[in-house]
Amino acid sequence: MKMKLTEKHKLGTADIITIFRIAGTLVLLFLRSFSVPFFCVYALTGLTDMLDGFVARKTHTESSFGARLDSIADLLFYTVMLIKIFPTLWTALPKEIWYAVTAVLLIRISAYLTAAFKYRIFASLHTYLNKLTGLAVFLIPFLLLTRYSVIYSLSVCAVAALASLEELVIYIAKQSYDSDTKSLLQNALKKGRVKRRIRKQNNERTDY
Repeated sequence: MKMKLTEKHKLGTADIITIFRIAGTLVLLFLRSFSVPFFCVYALTGLTDMLDGFVARKTHTESSFGARLDSIADLLFYTVMLIKIFPTLWTALPKEIWYAVTAVLLIRISAYLTAAFKYRIFASLHTYLNKLTGLAVFLIPFLLLTRYSVIYSLSVCAVAALASLEELVIYIAKQSYDSDTKSLLQNALKKGRVKRRIRKQNNERTDY
């Protein structure tokens, strides 16, 4: 079924940049892993990942549609990376790291399922920890064949686990989906401000 875009969901510059990231990710499927063309396209996809959010904020065109499109682009990118880089990762990294990766994936899947059942949408939060995880994962191919690959990979797993757990807790705590949630602390502070505002309004009513 063809989706008709309303004015509210009209493609903006940031959305077009995200679509370019999706296209670049698909191009990676046809390039030899760790080749110069592969790294060039790979770097460009990373650049668009940073640009779309920046452009959306600067042009005030942030939307739930853009957030979902960005989440789809991220998921597609990680899937392609598994196809292109996983075989090398499997032979280069010790099995202990794969136990950690499995644990992270289980937490991440739990978060996605919680959001899907609770909010009836497929999307992820663009929290600070998720952004840090994305950057850390993005750098793996550049460091994979160095002597720091194991330590770096363990660090990435630790950050990814914290990011996934934070997102899961946010989904459990929040009654509605809010793509602007940046951290668990921010969510708690926002909830505290709302409660204080309600108490203040109630107190003003009782004064009358």
